[in-house]
Amino acid sequence: MARILIIDDSPTDVRVFTTLLERAGFQVDAVHTAEEGIERVRSAHPDLVIMDVIMPGMNGFQATRTLTRDPATAAVPIVIITTKSMETDRVWGLRQGARAFITKPVNERELLACINDLLPSAA
Repeated sequence: MARILIIDDSPTDVRVFTTLLERAGFQVDAVHTAEEGIERVRSAHPDLVIMDVIMPGMNGFQATRTLTRDPATAAVPIVIITTKSMETDRVWGLRQGARAFITKPVNERELLACINDLLPSAA
């Protein structure tokens, strides 16, 4: 069973994503700040990270860059999920090392297809 870490400061989004992902057979953990997320990725080594962008303190773009530039965490795929829908946001997120960029509200099938593409034997 693949382990997914959600890094998002919205309790509502965390609850929605957790329910959706657990129903699909994933083990889910969540933290509410980018800083906490970086530490959790380093200590727990999840199979995939779902990253929000707009959070207090460090934002998701900065956290993505930190994780993808660190040899210890660079192999963990990051999917950015955000309300930021400009093409420049998508390009910037991918340049920071995210493997996918999805805008909210999230289509359940799109998210699961994205995760399964990044983790073919995960679910």
